[in-house]
Amino acid sequence: MSHFFSKERRSETIFRWLLLSSSFLIILIIFSIALTLVIESFPSIKHNGLSLLTGDIWDPVSEKYSVLPFIVGTFITSILALIISIPFSIAASLYLGEYAEGKRSSIIIKSVLDLLAGIPSIIYGFWGLMVLVPVVRKFEEILGIPPLGIGIFTASLILSIMIIPYTTSIAREVIRLVPQDIKEAAYSLGATRFEVIRDIVIPYAKSGIFAGILLSFGRAFGETMAVTMVIGNANYIPKSLFAPANTMASVIANEFAEATSDLYLSTLVSLGLVLLITSLVVNSIGRFIITRFYVK
Repeated sequence: MSHFFSKERRSETIFRWLLLSSSFLIILIIFSIALTLVIESFPSIKHNGLSLLTGDIWDPVSEKYSVLPFIVGTFITSILALIISIPFSIAASLYLGEYAEGKRSSIIIKSVLDLLAGIPSIIYGFWGLMVLVPVVRKFEEILGIPPLGIGIFTASLILSIMIIPYTTSIAREVIRLVPQDIKEAAYSLGATRFEVIRDIVIPYAKSGIFAGILLSFGRAFGETMAVTMVIGNANYIPKSLFAPANTMASVIANEFAEATSDLYLSTLVSLGLVLLITSLVVNSIGRFIITRFYVK
């Protein structure tokens, strides 16, 4: 018997150390990535100074670099995509979690959402160029603005379609976890289904819904290929939602292979560092909001 318990303790110790080692390995990888970006970005930071973040000129020929246009483009496209996608995501998650539970339509919709999440971003980019850009061009003609078709608005539409499955999947699972007895108590008091969803389901599941929205925002924030193909790749601060622009990820994808000088390459790496820091800050703010206001 003592031999059995001794063997179990050894297995438990090995398993615990394996988990601890894996956790430290993840931390080490993240730290090494950040350290590499900092070291490689140092020449650009030394050359550009604060103008790297405060200027509005990106001119590799004159060696004048500012990443502010790309930061602005990234935030505008991501936030606009989030605004467009949230109503559809919440509606789909409520339908799947409250109305279509156990029905055949639920299986079909979930399969379609899984398919949308698994489509490569390059396919979204091709579809955007072939289908969405002409539609946006017609819309711009109606509004009386230059019918470019490409730009921030088109990129945001593509992103909104890409991130819908992420918010929907998480929100759907959280909505399904709402205790049935609470809903039945509300029904017994004469509440309608709409009132139950408004006053019970959404307040109970709000932390999970917000977590799904945060995950979608992170997905949109770092998207590269689909955005690169439809955003217009203009290296200046956009003047309108229909103007061409660039995001941090798209300019790195476009120009990394063309970097002919060490300073140019270092500036692109510094842009990656800014993207990493911005993503960490956004995620930290989101987690703080969830912990401070939404977690019961």
